[in-house]
Amino acid sequence: MKSCLPPDPNPTKPEQAMPPLSCDAHCHVFGPADRFPYAPDRSYTPPDAPYEHLVALHDFLGFDRGVIVQASCHGTDNTAMLDAIARGQGRYRGVAIVDDGIDEKGLAALDAGGVRAVRFNFVQHLGGRPDMRVFWRVLDRVAEMGWHVVLHLDANDIVELQDVLGKIRVPFVIDHMGRVQAAQGVEQEPFRLLVALMRDNPLAWVKVCGAERVSVGKRPFDDAIPFARTLIETAPDRVLWGTDFPHPNISKDMPNDGGLVDLMFRFCPDETLRKRLLVDNPARLYDFN
Repeated sequence: MKSCLPPDPNPTKPEQAMPPLSCDAHCHVFGPADRFPYAPDRSYTPPDAPYEHLVALHDFLGFDRGVIVQASCHGTDNTAMLDAIARGQGRYRGVAIVDDGIDEKGLAALDAGGVRAVRFNFVQHLGGRPDMRVFWRVLDRVAEMGWHVVLHLDANDIVELQDVLGKIRVPFVIDHMGRVQAAQGVEQEPFRLLVALMRDNPLAWVKVCGAERVSVGKRPFDDAIPFARTLIETAPDRVLWGTDFPHPNISKDMPNDGGLVDLMFRFCPDETLRKRLLVDNPARLYDFN
């Protein structure tokens, strides 16, 4: 089973201060495995990155809030995420992974625990597309909860799933700029379709993070800037940003989390837009009081 590299243990201090109530809208907790075991059918095994590591990073970088996204290595056991949200005492919200067996009681428990969305992985290295019958049944339940859905896609999925995306009737968030590839330029078909989706569909949101996944893979990942900037300009009220700490499945340059914050300031230099990106948009979508 594939293992993951650990995150950079020495984040640099960001060159500029974050706005008050800034939210890291995409981060993870992993383990510790002796308390929160990883899923037996996982496709990778990460190094432990428990709640304490996440809080220390957020305090250092200047994030007051965060959205903890359930990763596939924990499967549908959302216990580690729920524990972290509870320990944060209002600082965190969550995105869960569920299966078709989830019932109203289970969804209500997740909602009470701070979960506001479910996530589906479509990317090939994490197992590919889910059972679409389950996908639609879960989305019906999500609609009843007032939640949204987070979609982890490969770039080609943006092309192939146009009909599916058009049929979704709840807010949906596309992770990591759709994992488009910077080397193919802003005129590549997946990115053109993503921009059109953000322009035309008021239910569509996108995370302009994951620069290290969009980039050719060399720090400081500046080749991702035109993609993030275009998406922010297209839909400034429906964009989010996060660190993706602790960066699972990075095989090229491991990002430095302080460097990623500096990169965000370069592709979003306007103070008003930055407040929407980091404060207003996540507060609205994730129900921060």
